[in-house]
Amino acid sequence: MAVISRGFHGRARDKGHELPPGQYETTGFPVLSAGPTPTVSLDDWEFTVRTETGVRYQWNWQELMALPSETPTVDIHCVTKWSKFGTRWQGVSLDVLLANVESGAEYALVRSYGDYTTNLPVEDLLDGKAWIVHRFDDEELPAEHGGPARLLVPHLYFWKSAKWVRGIQLLDEEELGFWETVGYHEYGDPWREQRYRGD
Repeated sequence: MAVISRGFHGRARDKGHELPPGQYETTGFPVLSAGPTPTVSLDDWEFTVRTETGVRYQWNWQELMALPSETPTVDIHCVTKWSKFGTRWQGVSLDVLLANVESGAEYALVRSYGDYTTNLPVEDLLDGKAWIVHRFDDEELPAEHGGPARLLVPHLYFWKSAKWVRGIQLLDEEELGFWETVGYHEYGDPWREQRYRGD
């Protein structure tokens, strides 16, 4: 029996347009990256989920586009202290992608083209809290903002919404990602100001 399933589609905490502590509002969309922007052809793009037992589930671009999509409008909060209200996206819920994945894993390591990684608890990817998005403001997602597709997990600091996403590895034990290994908080809740390890 699948442990990961569509389940209930609960709502993330509704803060309206309230700023988390220490944040300021921006109407722009700053571009922040740890390295060069990778170029990913849609013909070569793929998204893979690998379970803790090594089972692989895989989608190419056409298969992703054939899945039911959603259009979440969410506020996003960067660890560098900017927040952007009412951002509009389109993409596939992780509830859809993980619906038939059999796993008892509690942790996920998200992998990106360009070898970036970030870690999250699996529960933060389910119940309507996370998407693989490919459109922003009714246009294709630009490469500088993570196109062709990025993870969107708006209830956590935006570094958890990994750009250029290519897969998720499900794990029995937590494995820290890129920023987490250099001192960022392992979880990253903006409402608790979990910016750096120990916050």
